[in-house]
Formats: sequence, C-alpha cells, structure tokens
Amino acid sequence: MNLPSASLPPGFAATASDALPLHIVTRATIGDWRTTQSAAVNAWLDAQGFDGSPSTVLTLPGAQGGIAAAVIGIGDPLDPYAYAHAPYALPARAWTLAGALDAGAQSALQLGWGLGSYRFSRYKQPLRAPAQLQVDGDGDAFAQLAACVRVRDLVNTPTEHMGPDQLEQTVCEIAERFGAHIEVVSGEDLLSHNFPAIHAVGRASHRAPRLISLRWGDESHPHVAIVGKGVCFDTGGLDIKPADGMRNMKKDMGGAAHAIALAELVMTRKLPLHITLLVPAVENAIGPNAFRPGEVIATRQGLSVEIDNTDAEGRVILCDALTYAGELKPALLLDFATLTGAARIALGPDLPALYSNDDTLAQQWLDAGMQQRDPLWRMPLWRPYLRYLTSTIADIANGGPSRMAGSITAAIYLERFVPAQQKWAHLDVYSWNDSDRPGRPAGGEAQGLRAAYALLKALSA
Repeated sequence: MNLPSASLPPGFAATASDALPLHIVTRATIGDWRTTQSAAVNAWLDAQGFDGSPSTVLTLPGAQGGIAAAVIGIGDPLDPYAYAHAPYALPARAWTLAGALDAGAQSALQLGWGLGSYRFSRYKQPLRAPAQLQVDGDGDAFAQLAACVRVRDLVNTPTEHMGPDQLEQTVCEIAERFGAHIEVVSGEDLLSHNFPAIHAVGRASHRAPRLISLRWGDESHPHVAIVGKGVCFDTGGLDIKPADGMRNMKKDMGGAAHAIALAELVMTRKLPLHITLLVPAVENAIGPNAFRPGEVIATRQGLSVEIDNTDAEGRVILCDALTYAGELKPALLLDFATLTGAARIALGPDLPALYSNDDTLAQQWLDAGMQQRDPLWRMPLWRPYLRYLTSTIADIANGGPSRMAGSITAAIYLERFVPAQQKWAHLDVYSWNDSDRPGRPAGGEAQGLRAAYALLKALSA
C-alpha cells in the first residue's frame, strides 16, 4: 500500500533520496550479519562494544567522516516496542530498511516506529523531530497506530479541552467521516430517557452529563457493542480525592478513549461488523447538587444502588450504559474503564485486568494479546465477593467498608447489569505511563486495544 507523504504519520517518509541504510539485528543474528560487513565496520563494532542487545543503536561511519548507515539491536522481532527506541536514538534524518523482514516483523517495525515517534504536541513542541523511516506503508499497521495515537491524544488533553462536550464532538466527527448514525442524550433528558445513574453522577458539573451513541455497519453482520467509561475529570465527588490522587484524573475517560479508538479502527478497516459504541460522558464534580454518600439512586435496569462512596462513580455510569447495551442483544459486549486503583496494585501499570463471563471469549482476548504483544491478565469474577457490596436499604451498594478485592468487586458490580446470557468482557485499564520509556512517553497510553482489534478481526472473519 503506497501512501502519499502528506498522509504518513510523524516519523515516516515515503521517498527520500538521501535516506541511509538501517540494519536490524538481534544478539542471535548479529554474528551472521557481521560476516556481510567490511573489516572496517567490524572493527568499529568491536571498538564500540555493539552486540545487538535490545534497545541499542550504533551509527556506522563513512569514509569522509559522515554517517554511512546505522544498526539497531532488538529483542522480539514481533514486538512493536522492540523498535520504538530508534526514532529518537537515531539522528533526525531519513532511513531506509536494509534487508528484508517477514510480514509480521515489518508490521511490528512500522507500528513500533510510529509509537516511538509519538509526542503530544498540542501545547508544547518536541525538542527535536524523530528520525524518519522510509516505507511504502502497511495500511493495517498504520490504522492501529492511528488508534493508539487517538487514545493517547484524548487522554493527554486536559479536561478544560476534553470535557463531555468535546468527547461528544470527537465521536460526531468520526460518525460523519464514516457515515455512522449518532445519537446523544444529555442533561435532564437522561431522566426522561431512563438513564438516571448517568445523570446522578454528572448533574453537579456545569457541563451536562450525556450518553453518546454511535451505530455503524450492516445489521446482518455480527453485532458488537463497545462501551467506554467517560469520566472526563474525577474529583472523587464529595468523597474528595487527595491532591496526589486527583492530579492525573483527566485520564479517567481512558476507557472511553479506548472504546472510541476501537470503533474508529473497525470502521477504518471496514470490518464486516455491526457496531454500537456507547460512551457515558460526565464530570464527577463537587457542587450543591452533587450526589452524596448514603443516597439511593435509580438505574435503568431497575436495581437501586446505595452510594457508599462517590469516588466509585465509574461503575455507576457504566451500569446504565451496560444495561442499554444488553437490551440491544449484541453478539458480543466489551467495555473499557479506568475503574480501580486495586487493579494497579494487583497487576501494576502495564497489565490491564480482564474479566469475562465467557471462558472462550476471555481466552480469545488473552491469546490475541499474546500474539499482538499487547498483554492483559484475566482476573476472576468471584461472585461470593458480592457480600462486600451489600446494602441494608438498596439492592446493591457501589462500594463497602472492606478494602478487599477492589477490582473484583467492581467487576461483579458491573456484571449485575449485564444480561445473564450475554457474552461480555470488561477491561480495567490504567491508560497511562507514569514515566518515559522507549515508545511509551509519560502520559496517556492504549492498552489491550490492539488485542481487542485482533479479537474483532477474528470474529468478523
């Protein structure tokens, strides 16, 4: 697939007459590669101690003192992040791949190079440009890259410029581009349309809460509902977060960012699916009308919920969206949410916690994660822990006095709002990099997204 230069992502060039050769080696292959190099190059490699270790780079000198080529060391050739160090470790000029890679490694190279080239530049320009890789362009790799960038950009944008209104605008622009149907229920209309839980969480903000719905695709194709938690900022509500806990809460719409990006990716690649995207978008604000600890709120399903903690608001808005999704009877229901700190305590920042009521579905997503080098980890829907969500005055509480199994209790709370026969999977994502690593700059991050796309590709086939 040949793409014009103007449509290539940052870090790529379609043609460059002055592009220099770029060699890719591993510790296992560097020996064979060295046999093809001159004595001078081998002497230079020895002098620099270059052995092809992962995340290493070495420029090779030319006869006149310039750069003749470069070599990078990688680990797993099918892992996009194996290549992600190169764009900012190499000089900012054009490079062309020396030698051939198989199709899987070629796609991983292009995706990893794009991820490594990414910098969020809305408010501050990067100190330098990335090195440019000369490519023909892999449409699928570039589409996945665009989806990951979509997540990063949405999460990185402060709530000032990414509130419920802007999240709605983003989905509307995508819908217009792909000819999808869009419907938004906002403000007091949420009550008349029976989305009382979404309204309760978002009613205190000066920006109206809403449910954003997008529908696309041939209805004869498998129907997939994709739900994303869209808490555009989370103060914790009246159970206010401490300053360090609130600092990065612009990212609490990371689930929505994943859901939007996945739906957009499906449409971009024209997968034969019928998709429904649902984003409950709110700001959990503090004000005279904020929902309170101890309140009992209604839900679309009819279950009453006692609010134990206003900082457990994500599951409250999701319960209305999941109920609505279940009414549509999709073949598959997926939801993404930055739901619990407990998942991070259990699995750390890199591994999203996967919950599912269907063993086959869970294994398919796990397998896709391993194949795509986009890992996730399954956690149990241990239903006896519903005892931690017992309410004496309502059908269920959104939290409880125990700090035990916080991620599991959040997931089994959500499960109460999913129809019993509905195939469903929930991904508790961090959506964030705490510090800079190659290909993973500090800030918003897509996790489990590429695996979900591979899952849906297999379903569509």
